[in-house]
Amino acid sequence: MSRTAVKASLVAAALVCTGVIATPSQAAPASPRAATGAAPYLYLGWGNPPDPATVMQATGVRGFTLAFILSSGGCEPAWDGQRPLAGGADAAAIKKIQDGGGTVVPSIGGWSGNKLGPNCPSPEALAGAYQKVIDAYGLNAIDIDIENTDEFENEVVQDRILGALKIVKERNQGIQTIVTIPTTKTGPNFYGNRLIDQAKALQANIDVFTLMPFDFGSSDIHADTIAAVTGLKDKLKAVFGWSDAEAFGHSGLSGMNGLSDQRETTTVETWTKIRDWAKSNGLSRLAFWSVNRDRGGCDGQVASHCSGIPQEDWAFTKVTAG
Repeated sequence: MSRTAVKASLVAAALVCTGVIATPSQAAPASPRAATGAAPYLYLGWGNPPDPATVMQATGVRGFTLAFILSSGGCEPAWDGQRPLAGGADAAAIKKIQDGGGTVVPSIGGWSGNKLGPNCPSPEALAGAYQKVIDAYGLNAIDIDIENTDEFENEVVQDRILGALKIVKERNQGIQTIVTIPTTKTGPNFYGNRLIDQAKALQANIDVFTLMPFDFGSSDIHADTIAAVTGLKDKLKAVFGWSDAEAFGHSGLSGMNGLSDQRETTTVETWTKIRDWAKSNGLSRLAFWSVNRDRGGCDGQVASHCSGIPQEDWAFTKVTAG
């Protein structure tokens, strides 16, 4: 089952880190904070989810992006819109990660499902829903995955999300906020550029803007990923007046390991080159979809439990942890 299949069927769809720049104001970024910038996606809703403790021990990874928080009805958050914040498999996995010295960032939103952004009636109400997730696990970072026509291409909901994140920053000292959006091969599209412009206009104080450079018909994922994130960096420079280094420090990328939904191919070698480029340019977030798929055994297939290419188990996670 691919990410598109998850989007289509969901109860979910959709990349993280806590290694972001904590900024008192978007006009004057502070120095990068020491934390985990590598956090691939782990999804407990499908794809034979692995034990996170096993993955941590085998790879050295210390951060996970957990997908997906949706609406269970109205403005109430739940995993996939149905699994509770407390007492379920997701809470147990988070405890295991945290007990092992790891960090967790929830992914709120995604491609499909009943999302909080359109269902919460105001920025204040949406911030309250985010706060329930933060409080449930003692989080220091959250990621809002903004996609599709109900959130990404809905200007009212875009502004509601940004307003909610501004409130979250004001209420939680040290919290780091991440937004994850689709992209073109050259950087954000119209709605992505609008979101960045509005983040400045509304003083949302977003720490990291992350692109998902896949499923856009690429024949060269390495080159197109670099071009897309460089386009994001240039947009951030123009809007916030940052240097190249500062703009890269507010940027992230989340790829798709192995075969993408459009059968674009990211090999372990290619991902290693992308990681090295991200590291050399000081990106704050590196993620991929997903740890569930970071296994061999289904060559040529776009599946939920393996990558579709020959590989050793957890190869992409090991590279990311590096």
